[in-house]
Amino acid sequence: MNALVATNRNFKLASRLLGLDAKLEKSLLIPFREIKVECTIPKDDGTLASFVGFRVQHDNARGPMKGGIRYHPEVDPDEVNALAQLMTWKTAVANIPYGGAKGGIGCNPGELSMSELERLTRVFTQKIHDLIGIHTDVPAPDMGTGPQTMAWILDEYSKFHGHSPAVVTGKPIDLGGSLGRDAATGRGVLFATEALLNEHGKTISGQRFVIQGFGNVGAWAAQLISEQGGKIIAVSDITGAIKNRKGIDIPGLLKHAQEHKGVKGFHGGDPIDPKSILVEDCDILIPAALGGVINRENAIDIKAKFIIEAANHPTDPEADEILSKKGVVILPDIFANSGGVTVSYFEWVQNIQGFMWDEEKVNNELKNYMNRGFKDVKEMCKTHNCDLRMGAFTLGVNRVARATVLRGWEA
Repeated sequence: MNALVATNRNFKLASRLLGLDAKLEKSLLIPFREIKVECTIPKDDGTLASFVGFRVQHDNARGPMKGGIRYHPEVDPDEVNALAQLMTWKTAVANIPYGGAKGGIGCNPGELSMSELERLTRVFTQKIHDLIGIHTDVPAPDMGTGPQTMAWILDEYSKFHGHSPAVVTGKPIDLGGSLGRDAATGRGVLFATEALLNEHGKTISGQRFVIQGFGNVGAWAAQLISEQGGKIIAVSDITGAIKNRKGIDIPGLLKHAQEHKGVKGFHGGDPIDPKSILVEDCDILIPAALGGVINRENAIDIKAKFIIEAANHPTDPEADEILSKKGVVILPDIFANSGGVTVSYFEWVQNIQGFMWDEEKVNNELKNYMNRGFKDVKEMCKTHNCDLRMGAFTLGVNRVARATVLRGWEA
Protein backbone atom coordinates (compact mmCIF):
# COMPACT_ATOMS: atom_id res chain seq x y z
CA MET A 1 0.00 0.00 0.00
CA ASN A 2 1.51 3.32 -0.96
CA ALA A 3 2.23 6.07 1.53
CA LEU A 4 -0.59 8.38 0.45
CA VAL A 5 -3.28 5.67 0.67
CA ALA A 6 -2.03 4.63 4.13
CA THR A 7 -1.85 8.21 5.42
CA ASN A 8 -5.31 9.07 4.08
CA ARG A 9 -6.69 5.89 5.66
CA ASN A 10 -5.24 6.79 9.08
CA PHE A 11 -6.58 10.34 8.72
CA LYS A 12 -10.08 9.07 7.86
CA LEU A 13 -10.09 6.67 10.86
CA ALA A 14 -8.98 9.51 13.17
CA SER A 15 -11.59 11.82 11.68
CA ARG A 16 -14.34 9.24 12.38
CA LEU A 17 -13.21 8.82 15.99
CA LEU A 18 -13.26 12.61 16.43
CA GLY A 19 -16.64 12.94 14.68
CA LEU A 20 -15.46 15.62 12.21
CA ASP A 21 -18.01 16.63 9.58
CA ALA A 22 -17.38 15.81 5.92
CA LYS A 23 -16.67 19.41 4.84
CA LEU A 24 -14.04 19.97 7.52
CA GLU A 25 -12.51 16.57 6.76
CA LYS A 26 -12.21 17.48 3.08
CA SER A 27 -10.67 20.90 3.76
CA LEU A 28 -8.07 19.35 6.10
CA LEU A 29 -6.98 16.88 3.40
CA ILE A 30 -6.59 19.24 0.44
CA PRO A 31 -3.07 20.75 0.25
CA PHE A 32 -2.83 24.54 0.64
CA ARG A 33 -0.56 24.82 -2.42
CA GLU A 34 1.45 22.60 -4.77
CA ILE A 35 4.39 24.18 -6.58
CA LYS A 36 6.24 22.69 -9.56
CA VAL A 37 9.16 24.51 -11.20
CA GLU A 38 11.68 23.82 -13.96
CA CYS A 39 15.31 24.20 -12.89
CA THR A 40 17.79 24.45 -15.79
CA ILE A 41 21.51 24.68 -14.99
CA PRO A 42 24.76 24.61 -16.98
CA LYS A 43 26.66 21.39 -16.21
CA ASP A 44 30.43 21.46 -15.61
CA ASP A 45 31.00 20.39 -19.24
CA GLY A 46 29.00 23.40 -20.53
CA THR A 47 25.86 21.48 -21.58
CA LEU A 48 22.46 22.41 -20.12
CA ALA A 49 20.45 20.07 -17.91
CA SER A 50 16.85 20.46 -16.76
CA PHE A 51 15.34 19.14 -13.53
CA VAL A 52 11.89 19.39 -11.98
CA GLY A 53 11.66 20.92 -8.52
CA PHE A 54 8.51 20.95 -6.42
CA ARG A 55 7.08 21.86 -3.03
CA VAL A 56 3.81 20.67 -1.51
CA GLN A 57 2.53 23.02 1.21
CA HIS A 58 -0.16 21.08 3.02
CA ASP A 59 -1.56 23.17 5.88
CA ASN A 60 -0.78 26.41 7.73
CA ALA A 61 -3.62 26.64 10.26
CA ARG A 62 -1.25 26.30 13.24
CA GLY A 63 1.72 28.26 11.86
CA PRO A 64 4.32 28.34 9.05
CA MET A 65 4.67 25.14 7.03
CA LYS A 66 7.66 22.92 7.75
CA GLY A 67 9.24 19.99 5.98
CA GLY A 68 12.25 18.55 4.22
CA ILE A 69 13.66 18.97 0.74
CA ARG A 70 14.91 15.74 -0.85
CA TYR A 71 17.16 15.23 -3.88
CA HIS A 72 16.28 11.84 -5.29
CA PRO A 73 15.82 10.39 -8.81
CA GLU A 74 12.35 8.98 -8.08
CA VAL A 75 10.44 11.76 -6.49
CA ASP A 76 6.89 10.47 -6.51
CA PRO A 77 4.19 13.21 -6.22
CA ASP A 78 1.95 10.88 -4.18
CA GLU A 79 4.69 10.17 -1.68
CA VAL A 80 5.55 13.86 -1.33
CA ASN A 81 1.87 14.65 -0.76
CA ALA A 82 1.70 11.95 1.92
CA LEU A 83 4.87 13.18 3.63
CA ALA A 84 3.65 16.81 3.58
CA GLN A 85 0.39 15.68 5.18
CA LEU A 86 2.29 13.56 7.74
CA MET A 87 4.29 16.67 8.69
CA THR A 88 1.03 18.53 9.44
CA TRP A 89 -0.04 15.82 11.92
CA LYS A 90 3.51 15.31 13.26
CA THR A 91 4.05 18.99 14.15
CA ALA A 92 0.60 19.03 15.79
CA VAL A 93 1.37 15.90 17.86
CA ALA A 94 4.68 17.47 18.97
CA ASN A 95 2.68 20.63 19.79
CA ILE A 96 5.02 22.94 17.89
CA PRO A 97 3.46 25.89 15.99
CA TYR A 98 3.89 24.61 12.42
CA GLY A 99 1.97 23.02 9.59
CA GLY A 100 3.27 20.47 7.08
CA ALA A 101 5.19 20.72 3.80
CA LYS A 102 7.59 18.60 1.72
CA GLY A 103 9.52 19.06 -1.48
CA GLY A 104 12.54 18.29 -3.53
CA ILE A 105 14.17 17.98 -6.91
CA GLY A 106 14.07 14.92 -9.16
CA CYS A 107 17.80 14.31 -9.61
CA ASN A 108 20.50 11.83 -8.66
CA PRO A 109 22.79 13.82 -6.31
CA GLY A 110 25.49 11.15 -6.63
CA GLU A 111 25.86 11.93 -10.34
CA LEU A 112 26.21 15.71 -9.85
CA SER A 113 29.37 17.54 -8.84
CA MET A 114 29.43 19.84 -5.81
CA SER A 115 29.27 22.94 -8.03
CA GLU A 116 26.39 21.48 -10.09
CA LEU A 117 24.46 20.77 -6.87
CA GLU A 118 25.10 24.33 -5.73
CA ARG A 119 23.85 25.81 -9.01
CA LEU A 120 20.77 23.55 -8.93
CA THR A 121 19.96 24.51 -5.33
CA ARG A 122 20.35 28.23 -6.07
CA VAL A 123 18.13 28.08 -9.19
CA PHE A 124 15.48 26.17 -7.22
CA THR A 125 15.63 28.80 -4.46
CA GLN A 126 15.28 31.62 -7.02
CA LYS A 127 12.12 29.95 -8.32
CA ILE A 128 10.47 29.49 -4.89
CA HIS A 129 11.94 32.31 -2.76
CA ASP A 130 8.67 34.26 -2.67
CA LEU A 131 6.72 31.12 -1.64
CA ILE A 132 8.90 30.16 1.34
CA GLY A 133 9.86 32.36 4.29
CA ILE A 134 10.43 32.60 8.05
CA HIS A 135 6.67 32.89 8.73
CA THR A 136 5.45 31.08 5.59
CA ASP A 137 7.33 27.84 4.92
CA VAL A 138 10.62 26.75 6.48
CA PRO A 139 12.49 23.97 4.58
CA ALA A 140 14.93 21.46 6.13
CA PRO A 141 17.27 18.70 4.89
CA ASP A 142 15.95 15.29 3.83
CA MET A 143 17.24 12.39 1.67
CA GLY A 144 20.16 13.51 -0.49
CA THR A 145 20.44 16.97 1.11
CA GLY A 146 22.20 18.27 4.22
CA PRO A 147 23.57 21.32 6.06
CA GLN A 148 25.49 22.52 2.97
CA THR A 149 22.28 22.50 0.87
CA MET A 150 20.57 24.58 3.58
CA ALA A 151 23.52 27.03 3.57
CA TRP A 152 23.08 27.60 -0.20
CA ILE A 153 19.30 28.11 0.19
CA LEU A 154 19.89 30.57 3.05
CA ASP A 155 22.44 32.54 1.04
CA GLU A 156 20.31 32.68 -2.12
CA TYR A 157 17.14 33.59 -0.19
CA SER A 158 19.02 36.32 1.71
CA LYS A 159 19.98 37.99 -1.59
CA PHE A 160 16.28 38.72 -2.11
CA HIS A 161 15.10 39.24 1.48
CA GLY A 162 18.11 40.32 3.57
CA HIS A 163 19.94 38.05 6.06
CA SER A 164 17.32 35.48 7.16
CA PRO A 165 18.86 32.57 9.10
CA ALA A 166 15.40 31.34 10.23
CA VAL A 167 14.25 30.56 6.65
CA VAL A 168 15.73 27.03 6.82
CA THR A 169 16.69 24.66 9.63
CA GLY A 170 19.35 21.95 9.74
CA LYS A 171 21.97 24.59 8.82
CA PRO A 172 25.69 24.37 9.65
CA ILE A 173 26.38 25.60 13.22
CA ASP A 174 28.48 28.47 11.79
CA LEU A 175 25.43 29.90 10.00
CA GLY A 176 23.00 29.69 12.92
CA GLY A 177 22.37 25.95 13.08
CA SER A 178 21.44 24.51 16.49
CA LEU A 179 23.67 22.37 18.68
CA GLY A 180 22.11 18.91 19.13
CA ARG A 181 20.30 19.03 15.75
CA ASP A 182 22.39 16.25 14.19
CA ALA A 183 21.47 13.74 16.90
CA ALA A 184 17.92 15.06 17.42
CA THR A 185 15.83 12.40 15.64
CA GLY A 186 17.86 9.56 17.17
CA ARG A 187 17.74 11.19 20.61
CA GLY A 188 13.98 11.66 20.22
CA VAL A 189 13.71 7.92 19.46
CA LEU A 190 15.59 7.23 22.73
CA PHE A 191 13.26 9.50 24.77
CA ALA A 192 10.15 8.04 23.08
CA THR A 193 11.35 4.48 23.78
CA GLU A 194 12.08 5.35 27.42
CA ALA A 195 8.58 6.84 27.85
CA LEU A 196 6.92 3.75 26.34
CA LEU A 197 8.98 1.24 28.36
CA ASN A 198 8.39 3.25 31.52
CA GLU A 199 4.64 2.84 30.92
CA HIS A 200 5.22 -0.95 30.90
CA GLY A 201 7.42 -0.92 34.03
CA LYS A 202 10.65 -1.49 32.07
CA THR A 203 13.83 0.47 31.35
CA ILE A 204 16.18 0.52 28.32
CA SER A 205 18.88 -1.28 30.29
CA GLY A 206 19.03 -5.01 29.52
CA GLN A 207 16.47 -4.91 26.67
CA ARG A 208 17.52 -6.51 23.37
CA PHE A 209 17.25 -4.19 20.36
CA VAL A 210 17.33 -4.77 16.60
CA ILE A 211 17.88 -1.70 14.40
CA GLN A 212 17.14 -1.72 10.67
CA GLY A 213 18.98 1.18 9.03
CA PHE A 214 22.27 2.67 10.17
CA GLY A 215 22.10 6.14 8.65
CA ASN A 216 21.86 9.29 10.77
CA VAL A 217 18.81 8.17 12.78
CA GLY A 218 19.71 4.49 13.23
CA ALA A 219 23.33 5.20 14.15
CA TRP A 220 22.47 7.88 16.73
CA ALA A 221 19.67 5.75 18.20
CA ALA A 222 22.08 2.79 18.47
CA GLN A 223 24.76 4.89 20.16
CA LEU A 224 22.39 6.53 22.66
CA ILE A 225 20.51 3.31 23.47
CA SER A 226 23.75 1.38 24.08
CA GLU A 227 24.97 4.21 26.36
CA GLN A 228 21.79 3.65 28.42
CA GLY A 229 22.59 -0.07 28.79
CA GLY A 230 20.42 -1.38 25.94
CA LYS A 231 21.84 -4.43 24.16
CA ILE A 232 21.86 -4.05 20.38
CA ILE A 233 21.97 -7.56 18.95
CA ALA A 234 21.50 -6.91 15.20
CA VAL A 235 21.93 -4.01 12.81
CA SER A 236 21.47 -3.69 9.04
CA ASP A 237 21.96 -1.06 6.37
CA ILE A 238 22.12 -0.90 2.57
CA THR A 239 25.45 -2.83 2.55
CA GLY A 240 24.42 -5.80 4.70
CA ALA A 241 23.48 -6.98 8.18
CA ILE A 242 25.29 -8.25 11.28
CA LYS A 243 24.21 -10.00 14.45
CA ASN A 244 25.79 -10.69 17.82
CA ARG A 245 23.65 -12.33 20.52
CA LYS A 246 25.88 -10.90 23.28
CA GLY A 247 25.43 -7.36 21.97
CA ILE A 248 27.28 -5.46 19.25
CA ASP A 249 30.11 -3.10 20.19
CA ILE A 250 28.43 0.10 18.92
CA PRO A 251 31.44 2.51 19.13
CA GLY A 252 33.43 -0.06 17.14
CA LEU A 253 30.61 -0.45 14.59
CA LEU A 254 30.26 3.34 14.19
CA LYS A 255 33.99 3.60 13.43
CA HIS A 256 33.80 0.67 10.97
CA ALA A 257 30.69 2.07 9.23
CA GLN A 258 32.38 5.44 8.78
CA GLU A 259 35.55 3.95 7.34
CA HIS A 260 33.88 1.33 5.11
CA LYS A 261 30.68 3.25 4.23
CA GLY A 262 28.47 0.64 5.89
CA VAL A 263 28.17 -2.17 8.46
CA LYS A 264 29.24 -4.95 6.06
CA GLY A 265 32.45 -6.71 7.06
CA PHE A 266 32.35 -5.68 10.73
CA HIS A 267 34.18 -8.37 12.74
CA GLY A 268 32.24 -7.90 15.99
CA GLY A 269 29.28 -9.92 14.70
CA ASP A 270 28.19 -12.60 12.23
CA PRO A 271 26.84 -11.58 8.82
CA ILE A 272 23.15 -12.40 8.31
CA ASP A 273 20.66 -11.94 5.47
CA PRO A 274 19.45 -8.30 5.67
CA LYS A 275 15.94 -9.53 4.78
CA SER A 276 15.80 -11.52 8.04
CA ILE A 277 16.67 -8.55 10.29
CA LEU A 278 13.03 -7.66 11.01
CA VAL A 279 12.18 -11.17 12.25
CA GLU A 280 15.20 -11.61 14.54
CA ASP A 281 14.35 -12.59 18.12
CA CYS A 282 14.47 -9.38 20.21
CA ASP A 283 12.47 -7.25 22.65
CA ILE A 284 12.39 -4.01 20.66
CA LEU A 285 12.55 -3.56 16.88
CA ILE A 286 13.48 -0.15 15.47
CA PRO A 287 12.91 0.24 11.71
CA ALA A 288 14.99 3.33 10.85
CA ALA A 289 15.30 3.03 7.06
CA LEU A 290 12.60 3.03 4.37
CA GLY A 291 8.81 3.00 4.38
CA GLY A 292 6.67 -0.12 3.91
CA VAL A 293 9.24 -2.64 5.20
CA ILE A 294 6.85 -4.34 7.66
CA ASN A 295 4.07 -5.88 5.59
CA ARG A 296 1.62 -8.76 5.67
CA GLU A 297 4.31 -11.19 4.41
CA ASN A 298 6.71 -10.72 7.35
CA ALA A 299 4.48 -9.33 10.13
CA ILE A 300 3.44 -12.82 11.25
CA ASP A 301 7.11 -13.76 11.92
CA ILE A 302 8.06 -10.65 13.91
CA LYS A 303 9.19 -11.64 17.41
CA ALA A 304 9.66 -8.19 18.96
CA LYS A 305 7.25 -7.10 21.70
CA PHE A 306 7.66 -3.40 20.84
CA ILE A 307 8.21 -1.64 17.51
CA ILE A 308 9.50 1.95 17.55
CA GLU A 309 8.93 3.56 14.13
CA ALA A 310 12.02 5.70 13.56
CA ALA A 311 11.42 5.64 9.76
CA ASN A 312 8.41 7.25 8.06
CA HIS A 313 5.46 4.80 7.60
CA PRO A 314 7.55 1.59 7.91
CA THR A 315 4.45 -0.49 8.79
CA ASP A 316 1.68 -1.25 6.27
CA PRO A 317 -1.92 -1.10 7.60
CA GLU A 318 -2.32 -4.87 6.95
CA ALA A 319 0.77 -5.54 9.08
CA ASP A 320 -0.64 -3.21 11.76
CA GLU A 321 -3.69 -5.47 12.15
CA ILE A 322 -1.65 -8.69 12.27
CA LEU A 323 0.75 -7.23 14.87
CA SER A 324 -1.96 -5.80 17.11
CA LYS A 325 -3.65 -9.25 17.19
CA LYS A 326 -0.29 -10.66 18.34
CA GLY A 327 -0.15 -8.01 21.09
CA VAL A 328 2.85 -6.15 19.63
CA VAL A 329 2.93 -2.51 20.80
CA ILE A 330 3.78 -0.07 17.98
CA LEU A 331 4.97 3.45 18.74
CA PRO A 332 3.95 5.34 15.57
CA ASP A 333 6.29 7.39 13.37
CA ILE A 334 4.38 10.67 13.77
CA PHE A 335 5.39 10.63 17.43
CA ALA A 336 8.50 8.41 17.57
CA ASN A 337 10.57 10.29 14.97
CA SER A 338 9.41 13.83 15.79
CA GLY A 339 12.67 14.69 17.63
CA GLY A 340 14.17 16.10 14.41
CA VAL A 341 11.38 18.56 13.68
CA THR A 342 11.17 19.53 17.36
CA VAL A 343 14.85 20.56 17.44
CA SER A 344 14.35 22.26 14.04
CA TYR A 345 11.72 24.34 15.85
CA PHE A 346 14.27 25.14 18.59
CA GLU A 347 16.75 26.21 15.86
CA TRP A 348 14.11 28.52 14.28
CA VAL A 349 13.28 30.00 17.72
CA GLN A 350 16.98 30.65 18.42
CA ASN A 351 17.41 32.34 15.00
CA ILE A 352 14.36 34.58 15.51
CA GLN A 353 15.57 35.55 19.00
CA GLY A 354 19.14 35.94 17.79
CA PHE A 355 20.16 34.05 20.94
CA MET A 356 21.68 30.56 20.77
CA TRP A 357 21.22 27.83 23.40
CA ASP A 358 23.83 25.41 24.73
CA GLU A 359 23.47 21.72 23.88
CA GLU A 360 22.26 20.75 27.35
CA LYS A 361 19.30 23.13 27.06
CA VAL A 362 18.42 21.75 23.60
CA ASN A 363 18.45 18.15 24.87
CA ASN A 364 16.50 18.95 28.06
CA GLU A 365 13.83 20.83 26.12
CA LEU A 366 13.59 17.93 23.64
CA LYS A 367 13.08 15.48 26.51
CA ASN A 368 10.29 17.68 27.94
CA TYR A 369 8.54 17.85 24.56
CA MET A 370 8.80 14.08 23.94
CA ASN A 371 7.54 13.21 27.45
CA ARG A 372 4.66 15.66 27.18
CA GLY A 373 3.86 14.35 23.70
CA PHE A 374 3.71 10.76 24.96
CA LYS A 375 1.34 11.76 27.80
CA ASP A 376 -0.91 13.60 25.32
CA VAL A 377 -1.01 10.56 22.98
CA LYS A 378 -1.88 8.25 25.91
CA GLU A 379 -4.71 10.61 26.95
CA MET A 380 -6.20 10.33 23.45
CA CYS A 381 -5.84 6.53 23.58
CA LYS A 382 -7.92 6.52 26.80
CA THR A 383 -10.51 8.97 25.45
CA HIS A 384 -11.09 7.09 22.18
CA ASN A 385 -10.19 3.59 23.40
CA CYS A 386 -7.66 3.10 20.58
CA ASP A 387 -4.06 2.05 19.94
CA LEU A 388 -1.05 4.38 19.98
CA ARG A 389 -1.17 5.06 16.22
CA MET A 390 -4.78 6.22 16.37
CA GLY A 391 -4.05 8.04 19.64
CA ALA A 392 -1.33 10.05 17.86
CA PHE A 393 -3.42 10.64 14.72
CA THR A 394 -6.51 11.79 16.68
CA LEU A 395 -4.29 14.10 18.76
CA GLY A 396 -2.68 15.67 15.65
CA VAL A 397 -5.85 15.89 13.54
CA ASN A 398 -7.85 17.31 16.46
CA ARG A 399 -5.32 20.11 17.07
CA VAL A 400 -5.29 21.09 13.38
CA ALA A 401 -9.10 20.86 13.14
CA ARG A 402 -9.51 23.10 16.20
CA ALA A 403 -7.14 25.73 14.78
CA THR A 404 -8.94 25.57 11.41
CA VAL A 405 -12.36 26.11 13.01
CA LEU A 406 -11.11 28.89 15.32
CA ARG A 407 -9.73 30.77 12.31
CA GLY A 408 -13.10 30.48 10.56
CA TRP A 409 -11.65 28.48 7.68
CA GLU A 410 -13.96 25.48 7.69
CA ALA A 411 -15.99 25.17 4.51
